Amino acid sequence: MMRGNMNNMMRQVQKMQKQMAEAQEKLKDEVIEGSAGGGVVTVKANGHKEIVDVVIKPEAVDPDDVDMLQDLVLTAVNDALTKADELVNQRLGKFTKGLNLPGF
Repeated sequence: MMRGNMNNMMRQVQKMQKQMAEAQEKLKDEVIEGSAGGGVVTVKANGHKEIVDVVIKPEAVDPDDVDMLQDLVLTAVNDALTKADELVNQRLGKFTKGLNLPGF
C-alpha cells in the first residue's frame, strides 16, 4: 500500500511540474506596461522579465536635461519589472504556495 501511495504522489508531482512549466512558458506571451512622467515614457516587459518595447514621447526629450529622461526611463523599466514580478507570483503562486522556494 505504501508503494501505491508513493507512485500516486510521484504522478501528482510530475503533473504539477508539467503544469508549472506550461504556465511559465505562457508568461512569455503576457505583456505588462510600466510608465513614468504621466505616460511620457512607457516600457513593456513580458512575463519572463524581458523588456520588449520602450516608447519615449517627444515632449520627454529635453537636450538640456538628459538626466531627467534617464530617470524617467529607469522608473518606467522598474515599474514594468515590478509588475512582471507580480504577474509571475500571481500565475505561479498556486504551484509554490506553502513551499519556501527562492525566487517565488
